[in-house]
Amino acid sequence: MKLILTSLATICLTMTLLVNAAMAIDPAAVATEAATNTVCPITGKPVDPSITAEYEGRKWSFAKEACKTKWVKAREDSLYQKLGGKPAMEAAVDAFYVKVLADDRVKHFFDDVSMDKQRRKQKEFLSAAFGGPLPWTGKDMRKAHEGMGLTEVHFNAIAENLVNTLKDLKIKQELIDQVVAIALTTKDDVLGRPKKAN
Repeated sequence: MKLILTSLATICLTMTLLVNAAMAIDPAAVATEAATNTVCPITGKPVDPSITAEYEGRKWSFAKEACKTKWVKAREDSLYQKLGGKPAMEAAVDAFYVKVLADDRVKHFFDDVSMDKQRRKQKEFLSAAFGGPLPWTGKDMRKAHEGMGLTEVHFNAIAENLVNTLKDLKIKQELIDQVVAIALTTKDDVLGRPKKAN
């Protein structure tokens, strides 16, 4: 049990660092659907246009071959990829919101929300949080949930719906545990609790 908790803590810390790093990334280091990036996402230096990798329909460029190798390995080892990448995020978020919007504990929070926009933002956030290549560019969790009056009951309802969605999609328990560990790293911010000292 101690080993599991240590592993979860390590995963949480790693994912928090990845999300924080992604939030600070230079936009030129991100490939778009129409164009490759001009800044290496690993070094922050100009890219060599001959060193590229394709990932989920985007062409990524790198400063050196070693950067490409590191980046590709990070994609392969990410929770995002282990869950199934972009198609899995799409399916999971869509199925998740079916559950959430049927849950009397939390559905009222979405009465005046554009669900198309909400689904898109959730897909982007989870992709970044789970190690996908695209950075999260939305609000931080504290600001996004500020003033909503959320409680432990609400947070737990959302977490329960997320876990049940992943189980319905036949995701392995060890991956669900990693998802839960990442979700727990947002709890204090979502609930507006005071920040813990570092």
